[in-house]
Amino acid sequence: MMNGPVSAALAAAMTFALAGAAQAVETKPKKEPTAAQMAARERMSKCSLEWKDAKAGGKLAKDMKWPAFWSACNKRLKEGTKA
Repeated sequence: MMNGPVSAALAAAMTFALAGAAQAVETKPKKEPTAAQMAARERMSKCSLEWKDAKAGGKLAKDMKWPAFWSACNKRLKEGTKA
């Protein structure tokens, strides 16, 4: 007969604990990306556009995959040279 109230109390306690944990995660401030991270994102966006254009234009080798293209493009952009 005591199982019902005990189970209800336990469920309520777990609900409040989970709600508190979720709220703690939400209030944690986000870190701003570093300059290097922003530069890497910009290079990835540029390389992505180049990849899409080359793929649509049929300018890629049949065996060329994104990781190899990204590696070469990223290196080229870091060095500051154009395609």
